[in-house]
Amino acid sequence: MKTFRSKLISVACGLATAALLVNAAGAQEKSDHPGTVGEDVRYRGAPAIQSEVKQVATPGAPSLTAEEFAEATKIYFERCAGCHGVLRKGATGKPLTPDITLQRGTEFLKILINMGSPAGMPNWGTSGQLSEKQIDIMARFLQNEPPTPPEWGMKEMKDSWKVLVPVDKRPTKQMNNFNLDNIFAVTLRDSGEVALIDGDSKKIIKIIKTGYAVHISRASNSGRYVYTIGRDAKVDMIDLWMAEPQVVATIKIGLEARSVETSKYKGYEDKLAIAGAYWPPQYVIMDGPTLEPKKIVSTRGMTVDTQEYHPEPRVAAIVASHEHPEFIVNVKETGQVLLVDYSNIDALSVTTLEAARYLHDGGWDSTHRYFMTAANQSNKIAVIDSKERETEALIDVNKIPHPGRGANFVDPKFGPVWVTSALGNENVSVIGTDPEDHEEHAWKVVRELKGPGGGSLFVKTHPKSKNLWVDTTLNPDPKLSQSAAVYDINNLDAGFVSLPIAEWADLGEGPKRVVQPEYNAAGDEVWFSVWNGKEQKSAIVVVDDKTRKLKAVIKDPRLITPTGKFNMYNTRKDIY
Repeated sequence: MKTFRSKLISVACGLATAALLVNAAGAQEKSDHPGTVGEDVRYRGAPAIQSEVKQVATPGAPSLTAEEFAEATKIYFERCAGCHGVLRKGATGKPLTPDITLQRGTEFLKILINMGSPAGMPNWGTSGQLSEKQIDIMARFLQNEPPTPPEWGMKEMKDSWKVLVPVDKRPTKQMNNFNLDNIFAVTLRDSGEVALIDGDSKKIIKIIKTGYAVHISRASNSGRYVYTIGRDAKVDMIDLWMAEPQVVATIKIGLEARSVETSKYKGYEDKLAIAGAYWPPQYVIMDGPTLEPKKIVSTRGMTVDTQEYHPEPRVAAIVASHEHPEFIVNVKETGQVLLVDYSNIDALSVTTLEAARYLHDGGWDSTHRYFMTAANQSNKIAVIDSKERETEALIDVNKIPHPGRGANFVDPKFGPVWVTSALGNENVSVIGTDPEDHEEHAWKVVRELKGPGGGSLFVKTHPKSKNLWVDTTLNPDPKLSQSAAVYDINNLDAGFVSLPIAEWADLGEGPKRVVQPEYNAAGDEVWFSVWNGKEQKSAIVVVDDKTRKLKAVIKDPRLITPTGKFNMYNTRKDIY
């Protein structure tokens, strides 16, 4: 029989990255988001899904007042749905439907949310970042039927679509002196903004209002435009050529989303953009220069394993093929990878490849031929051959791989490899990627590096570097979540060295989670976000990649909860 502690960890692993619920210790702050005041600002930002959801009382479930239901709905859709699904059917996290949660009960769920888990769910209560009242509300909410949000179609998209600066009114050449290749787009998660930072001077160029909690920023093939997408499904297109960069077009493509990309194949550069939604489950192809929506495609359908209908197959990672005029689209819940041929969107051709559930994030191997992507609850890495347009391999890895875009380097023993870390275990998996010259190692885990712990979100290296960097952002141990591990690629057996990134930032109190190493364009600096509470000080720490010594700390009151950072050159060239 399982002990209470082992049961707790088991469920906690399922809730891993129920990510970043809400810090609501009752702060009373002014809001620059209309309709969002007081504690709403602290760890929420602007609302994502609120309207038109109805409260349904579940027999035998604890009751919620209308006010508690509204608060819990906002918390769940903004913080938890990304892992467990809008309909709570599970993905990276386990299902949270009433047939399961009612059996667990309120007290068990409260302990789980309070304590977190070694698999990556933060200890929101014991860390002081989630109030006792909110823990109680969420524990009761999860035992009731999940509310279903409304659909979002062409009418709603066009109503939200705005071209703020028409194409013919934009500059015909770069009107500033910035080194566009070395600009970083930094997500300011809880203020609904992106900071454009000059990688040369380490100074903020501009803070730009965007969607809430921007998940990724993507550079257009030309390097002129930055496309951002918030978790609230708002896409913003920023023109870097303007004397002062600004948003020139915007659209809301759904109610929750994670992915945006632009066309890169020769002859189609910058012509089209695509964004994928978590809700409704669909993707939309847009005009690249204006974001005008052209084609919406639903992803609802059958799963690859049981062939059962799934009502919420969300669109996760999207990458642009270098081999064909195609977008490669991950459909999380069905485990399908879609090759969307954009050469004629009026007669759209989509090739469906079978991979595994639940597809999440991923990136290219070093040749830009093979798309390596995590099916994280199947504990597999799927390999998609973008040239031959087929599933090349499904590779078994340890629990809950979470690569971000992954990392590529040449292993001294096994040749070219790609790397992923994990939410659910401490290992860093190294996979061979060269079927031509290292066939015996291709599409196999050739090394399992011992990392500092679970709860890792990102790994990173650079073609000019000998270092492999790994964060442990969601580990409940502050010593791990506030540091970064680094390996010598030429001496991997020596293990990692831990660097005290948050300590170097010298920010004072707060959770100070260190997240996402990102290289500058030259490949000689690594940037880390030190992500603190909304009302606390945050920073960007810059480390000299060669010496592994502190090089700079970027502090500014406007750097509110910085998380993801995207260097424009590395992003548009798919260098990682």
